[in-house]
Amino acid sequence: MFFEGSEKKAEILIDTKKLSLLDDISDEFWSALVNCSQAKILSSIRNNYCKAFLLSESSLFVWQDRLLILTCGETQLVKAVEFFIKNLGSEVIKHLTYQRKNEYFANAQPSCFGDDIKLIHQYLPGKAYRFGEMDSHHNYVFHVENDFVADADDITYEFLAYQISEKASQHLTQPNLTKADIREFLRIDSLLPNFIIDDFVFSPYGYSLNAIHDQHYLTIHVTPQMDSSYISFESNLDLLALAPTLIDILAPKSFDLMSFNAQNFNAKLAQYIPKQYVSKSRVSTQLDNGYIVNFANYILPQTTFIEPIELDVLGDNHAL
Repeated sequence: MFFEGSEKKAEILIDTKKLSLLDDISDEFWSALVNCSQAKILSSIRNNYCKAFLLSESSLFVWQDRLLILTCGETQLVKAVEFFIKNLGSEVIKHLTYQRKNEYFANAQPSCFGDDIKLIHQYLPGKAYRFGEMDSHHNYVFHVENDFVADADDITYEFLAYQISEKASQHLTQPNLTKADIREFLRIDSLLPNFIIDDFVFSPYGYSLNAIHDQHYLTIHVTPQMDSSYISFESNLDLLALAPTLIDILAPKSFDLMSFNAQNFNAKLAQYIPKQYVSKSRVSTQLDNGYIVNFANYILPQTTFIEPIELDVLGDNHAL
């Protein structure tokens, strides 16, 4: 069974003198916004700073001054962005960032990054970049072009693991797996002490988790199937410091690290990334909006040959 785990991601910052996303916007609005992307809200949690919605495809986080939404599968996140702009007005938006990474089977997607940013550009003109090599792992980033300057303390991280170990895949695809089983396997209690957690186990495979504590958040999305395994972590916690634990759990054949405004990125890579992994691509730049963006792709060199994968010639298979 194939599922495209790669997320599309949008962050919208708003003028809190005009609007509070946390207090002034109803859950019905967020449900309609999510539906526009062909996803739906499954559940939600809240504290004094943030509301986190667990989606049928990934997550939505809402603070007073911003929202962060990620969707995976064959969703059209850009339609949710357009819904926000049309209903609340571009004048309330201080800044917008839209992001997509390379997919396993991009041909199965209803749109590409270029299609998406052309739509956004009709409302909010901006600039686009590619981080990483075209023929390998890469991430596309679009941001609105205006006088916005990012706060240096606005720091986020992404850890994206590909081709997890056979042991990890087998554990995460076993029948009747429970939330408690997956939390224990991912060491959630030690990674996220004192966090409010909302999680969901999908059938037949897959797992999503939202966690919040004060203004901190972390979201995890698991696509465990061996032929397309992918597990993502997105947070304003320092995922570089957590990388050794995540790598120990998942033992991926490759992974990406991406950060916005993280300090000492290269020094932390040297400190935290296990020596058996080789850096294949590394990009660092400061965007016009003030965000310092770092991207790094690591691979685990293979020392043995593998067997070819037989495909279903007559089946509905994106690999064909």
